[in-house]
Amino acid sequence: MPEATVIARLESGRTIVIVASAGLAPGSAPVGTRLPLDPATSIGRVLLTGRSVRVDDVSRTAPPSRAARLGIRSAVAVPIMVEGALWGAIGIGTSRERFPADAEERLEEFTELVATAIGDAETRSQLTASRRRIVAASDDARRRIERNLHDGAQQRLAALRLSLQATEAAVPPDRDDLRAELSAIATGLRDALTDLRELSRGVHPAVLSNGGLGPALRTLARRSAVPVHLDIPADSRFPESIEVAAYYAASEAAANATKHAQASRMDIALATAGGNLLLSIRDDGVGGADAEQGSGLVGLRDRVEALGGRLRIDSPSGGGTSLTLTLPLDGDAATGVDGARR
Repeated sequence: MPEATVIARLESGRTIVIVASAGLAPGSAPVGTRLPLDPATSIGRVLLTGRSVRVDDVSRTAPPSRAARLGIRSAVAVPIMVEGALWGAIGIGTSRERFPADAEERLEEFTELVATAIGDAETRSQLTASRRRIVAASDDARRRIERNLHDGAQQRLAALRLSLQATEAAVPPDRDDLRAELSAIATGLRDALTDLRELSRGVHPAVLSNGGLGPALRTLARRSAVPVHLDIPADSRFPESIEVAAYYAASEAAANATKHAQASRMDIALATAGGNLLLSIRDDGVGGADAEQGSGLVGLRDRVEALGGRLRIDSPSGGGTSLTLTLPLDGDAATGVDGARR
């Protein structure tokens, strides 16, 4: 039986990183340790040749290897191949006796399982990163659309309305018919401008980009048809993708409380704990919300999970609806589509 086990990943260049170890003296090879690729070690030889290695007497290596200094007598190491590429190596060692003749074969069989697990983990990691990039790209597009609407169509409609009001004021007193017609057109422009502003806020609220999550939630509460009680600490800025996800959760909850829940009150609480942003939203409506039905909640769950977060929905019939979001405030979630911190 091995007394020491080490799994090392080959990094770019001639460096390895210890990703797992067991049975070694405390502190001798902690996880995360980076070491130069040493051809005197069994793992180093595996990573240089891509083939399994057996060393029956470690003490005979010159110069003395790291394993010998740790009291290892015999060692076996095999490569870890992930999708046809050399990912790293696993090495086992003992201070008592040589390993059996079939040790390499048995370790290679075990390594196949390790490689499968590593491949699955990397696939999941790549999928998560891809989902985050898609969410970030979508948010960037929403922000550009909102900015273009505000700086383009809204400004032009506002200018046309002012010009029309000036023209209406200059109409001769005996032309009430013309004045009434111009007034109706001005009213239509005002309503169109109002609709466009509401559309712009739905695409990406400017207050969220400019002021952050706290001001955006307060604005949402003021506009909500259902009275909202807020419990928000002093304003702090969070990674943009986190703020957007939290805001859309509150917006979706407010829309559902107004349209479907027959609620008379909503409570929204925001906090941070354990490196996470915690958002709790509750209403006193009829309940019965189904997280698997409706594009709003399904899309919200996808967005939250793409950021590595969790969404819990509790909506018993007649007992109101509760949404709880847990969003990690880590480096990955804080990056945008181009990888830059926001």
